[in-house]
Amino acid sequence: MFTMRRRALCKAAIAGLASAAMLALPVAAEPKRGGTVVIASTPEPPILTNAMSSAPVTNEVATKIFDGLLEYDMDLNPQPSLATSWDISDDGKTVTFNLRDDVTWHDGEPFTSADVQFSLMEVVKSHHPRGKSNLGPLESIETPDDYTAVFHLEHPYVPLMRALSSLEAPIIPRHIYEGTDFRNNPAVNDPIGTGPFKFVEWRKGSHIRLERNENYWREGMPYLDGLIFRFIADAATRAAGIESGEIDVATFGSINPVEMRRLEGLSNISITPGGYEAITPMMLLELNNRRAPFDDKRVRQAVAYAIDRQFLTDRIWYGFGKPAVGPISSALEGSGVFTKEGVVDFTVEDRLDIAKRLLDEAGYTPDEDGVRLKIVHDIGPFGEDWRRMGEYLKQALSKVGIEVELRNRDYPTFVRMVHGEYDFDMTSSWYIGMADPTLGVQRNTWSQMINPKVPYGNASGYSSPEADALWEAAQTEADPEKRNEIFHNLQRQLVEDSPLIWLMEMDLVAVNNDRVQNLITSPLGIRDGVYDMWVSE
Repeated sequence: MFTMRRRALCKAAIAGLASAAMLALPVAAEPKRGGTVVIASTPEPPILTNAMSSAPVTNEVATKIFDGLLEYDMDLNPQPSLATSWDISDDGKTVTFNLRDDVTWHDGEPFTSADVQFSLMEVVKSHHPRGKSNLGPLESIETPDDYTAVFHLEHPYVPLMRALSSLEAPIIPRHIYEGTDFRNNPAVNDPIGTGPFKFVEWRKGSHIRLERNENYWREGMPYLDGLIFRFIADAATRAAGIESGEIDVATFGSINPVEMRRLEGLSNISITPGGYEAITPMMLLELNNRRAPFDDKRVRQAVAYAIDRQFLTDRIWYGFGKPAVGPISSALEGSGVFTKEGVVDFTVEDRLDIAKRLLDEAGYTPDEDGVRLKIVHDIGPFGEDWRRMGEYLKQALSKVGIEVELRNRDYPTFVRMVHGEYDFDMTSSWYIGMADPTLGVQRNTWSQMINPKVPYGNASGYSSPEADALWEAAQTEADPEKRNEIFHNLQRQLVEDSPLIWLMEMDLVAVNNDRVQNLITSPLGIRDGVYDMWVSE
């Protein structure tokens, strides 16, 4: 079967001298069926259907329940999933997908091309925060028969074939959603998919339980009997759970970085590398460009200069990342998309002096206590380390005369106030940049993504005709060199304007018990279907 997976490889015997004896690593065992993997994640997801949400915690669960048309290998090449093959027309404006004819939904109904048409055109394109970017010029989907879906595009669109995974474009059941209020449909939190695991229960404040889909179309898979996602409020308790074996996997952010470094030193615990190559995660501050003080570019730049990104990376996040240059990750440097040439460098030695001068120019002079202005920072509700970062930001900004009040909100309130009502000054958050800037980065600074009904879009309210024109040019340009130059110009302009403050390129790693095998087998890591994960004795 044609698949993206890197299966468990037999380990070659490794010879080396040790007290004149030859040592060898054992051959890896064959995958075994059975067992349940317990995953600690935080915070608890707002909903369980990722066709209408890009929340990381939603994705961690939903990608086990739903399939996409495609998957991707470690080089980000498309591989079959619900689509078995595809053909792209010479002009790039028509893509024909041939679909599997042996797939059923978890309720027993057959999967057909009508589900693809409905999911992408009616739901994902308008309700997913990255839907407009992912599907771009997709105008219609023709369904000549139950197992053929013909995509018609307004113009060729390079990113499309990298945007059809279960993470970005999950296929949901038309017969469940059609004619309903999608967001208020009970299936949003009682999901029915075609994926390797079926939803069983969600006990709020405790856990979500999934069980093996015995009728999954991948023969013999999944290997596991089930998955349990645990929601434990205290980070120390989560770390203790990993150490004791009560928890098998802890996602990034659910264990404090300092604890992750300690745990990886234990004999039965590992930090499995990789699994974020296709999502290029970026940590940032969102600034409300609609109102003072952040309606002034000079104030935004002053904040950018005041923050020591290297200190933040090393001391707050214990090296799980690298300082960010701008909105586009250096992980994409190999494709030519990334550049730092001509990009404003906020790490210069006299950065604090520059920040103070900018604030002076903006009219924010210090009072007798040295305070120039006061802001509220809404800390991202993603765990204790985000609160530690908030404390650092408060100290860092105080050095240039910005007094920061820290505010903690629960996740639903945070999303409503920041992304729905735009009632904030500055927040900390992170986004998935994806393998092409058009897919994940664009939504944060493209004015067409300002939409209070769709969270995790352009919450800052940044609107620039020049940036919009560049984003839209990147959507239609097919020549790689010309397209890369467009992204270079975007990197320069966006860092200059600083509507957001890009802090750190994140290493989105997980901590796991070594009994868990095949934890990372795709560039989406634990945000794929994990149907080939298994546990040893």
